[in-house]
Order: sequence, then structure tokens, then C-alpha cells
Amino acid sequence: MTRTVLVTGGAGFIGSHACVALAAAGYEPLILDNFCNSDVRVIERLSEIIGKAPAFVEGDVRDKVLLHKVFREHEIDAVIHFAGLKAVGDSVAHPLHYYDTNVSGTVVLAAEMQRAGVKTLVFSSSATVYGEPECSPIPEGADCRPESPYGRSKHMVEQMLTDLHRSQPDWNVIVLRYFNPVGAHESGLIGEQPRGKPNNLMPYLCQVATGERQSLQVHGSDYATPDGTGVRDYVHVMDLAEGHVAAVKHAGGRPGLLTLNLGTGQGYSVMDVINEFERATGQPIARQLGPRRPGDVAAYWGDPARAHKLLGWKARRGLAEMCADSWRWQRRNPAGYASRLGVEVAHSGIELAQEL
Repeated sequence: MTRTVLVTGGAGFIGSHACVALAAAGYEPLILDNFCNSDVRVIERLSEIIGKAPAFVEGDVRDKVLLHKVFREHEIDAVIHFAGLKAVGDSVAHPLHYYDTNVSGTVVLAAEMQRAGVKTLVFSSSATVYGEPECSPIPEGADCRPESPYGRSKHMVEQMLTDLHRSQPDWNVIVLRYFNPVGAHESGLIGEQPRGKPNNLMPYLCQVATGERQSLQVHGSDYATPDGTGVRDYVHVMDLAEGHVAAVKHAGGRPGLLTLNLGTGQGYSVMDVINEFERATGQPIARQLGPRRPGDVAAYWGDPARAHKLLGWKARRGLAEMCADSWRWQRRNPAGYASRLGVEVAHSGIELAQEL
């Protein structure tokens, strides 16, 4: 029998790709999203990839009444929890908003899961919980010293889920930590759509390549790395999506609490990414070398060996595919989801949005 997985934040960058991976694995994704940092037109794109419109409910994960209806009216077997705010700088400026959305939202979700008897949860955490690492690759057992409200909010949720499992050992909880998701679905139909100035390297590169931005500012070129630029853990978003599906499969009927890194197990420097992106686009990328940013470290990547051992999951896509898929998405969607050829999706026209 097909199992239904509630995907909070399922219209977002990682969440939408997870829905594709869930459907490919035989699950029925049920999307909950308030579209504060995503686009309703994602639903139409997903229907093209999956072959049918995914069920979705528009709403906020902090809405107790709505969540109660969702669990009452759908037979949900598991939850993947992506819904949350994720910009480090923004979290410094608006810490209460981050604690309310990320921490309080998870409390509401877990309480409604408990009430409904749904006790399988895969939580989308972040490598920011580690803070400044003592070494790389970073194992899951490394000390957690988050340095921003965003990182602290993720760590608080991890601690809360640990306490929940200790009090109720029949819960199945898997916490997934990852670093820099990049790339897009190979169809070019879904991808990353930053609002405003991108905070991350890959979407910034895409905007430089299209002429939307003049050049890329490289923050630091004198690190103790092979080419002097910072080294980071980039992982293809579809590999991440498949990692979440592997976690759902592992958690099913297997009470426990696991914390796992998802990544490639190697770091790529800023120049590595620029050079590979130039190969993908066939054009040079204008860049300017600037000073280091406060708080940045030379090298930062995770050890994913435990996820391979326990989930049987391993990142399969390399930097070339990350760049090629990012560029395909950008080239076909220069204005993001508003670029589609005459396709506009109204809320009233999407299956199941109104049933709640």
C-alpha cells in the first residue's frame, strides 16, 4: 500500500526535490507550505515531473488548528520537516522570528504528530549547528557550537527531539545535517529561486552568467587551502532529496534516534566551483578578489560515512552535474517560476488545496 509522507515546506528548494524523490520511490507526498519563501507554481512543475498533481495544503506549520485538520483528514505515515527560515544574516537581524518559526513551529508539529499517533519524523537540520569546526571532515559527534540564531534554532530543535525520544522511545526520529545544497532537477523544471540578492555561491554565479549581476565577489583568497579560497561541502539537491527518502525508509517501523551528515565527503573551493561553472556555461565568470568575511573559516565539510553505513545512501552526483543542472535551471527560468511559457497557477486551480 502506498504510504503518505507529509512534507512541510514541500514547495521550497530542497522540499520540492524531496517530493520528486518520494514519488519516484512509491510514496505519496502531501505538501504543507505557506509560500513565504517559495512559489505556488512549484506545484504545477511537480505535477509535470511526477505525472500527477501532488496533494498540497497552503498553511503555516505553527497553525495548530490547520495541522489538526491535516492529520485528521489524511492517513499520514511519516513527516519530513523542512519548513523554517534559513538565512544566517537575517536571523541575526530578526532572532525572535527565527525562534518562533523554527523552534515553536516544530513544537506544534510534533505535538500534532503525537496526538495523531504519527511518530516517524525526518528533520532537516543544518551543519551550522557545528559552528566553527576544529577539523574537517566533521563527524556527527563533533561539538555543537552554533554561532547564529539560525544555527541555535536548529540545535534547539535537535535537543527537543532528543528529549522527546527519551520520554517516548517508540518515536522514529532521524536528524539530517547538511551544508551547501546546490543544483536542480535535471528536467530544469524546478530549482533554486532566491529572493533578492543571493546569499549562496551557486545562485550568485548563475546571475552573473546571465548578466543580472556584474561580477562575483570572492571573499578571501589567502586561506591555507590549495588555491587560497575557502573550501566548502557542496552537495547536489537531488542527492539530498534521495537521502531524505532513504531516511524515511530506514525509520519506518524502527524506533530510534539518529543524527547523520549528508554530503559528498569532500570539499570544493570557491575557485573549483567557478572553474567548473565556466565549463558548464562555456563562458568566463567575472570575479573580484576581496577580503575575508568575519567568521569565515578556511575549510568546512562533513563526514557522511555513517549515512552510507546505516542508510545505504551515498551522494552520486559530482560538481560537474551540480553546475550543469544549476545552469540549465537558470537558463530556462531566468525569472524563476515566473518565466514559464504562459503557465500561471492560481490557488483555486490546484488539486486538494481547498479541501481543508
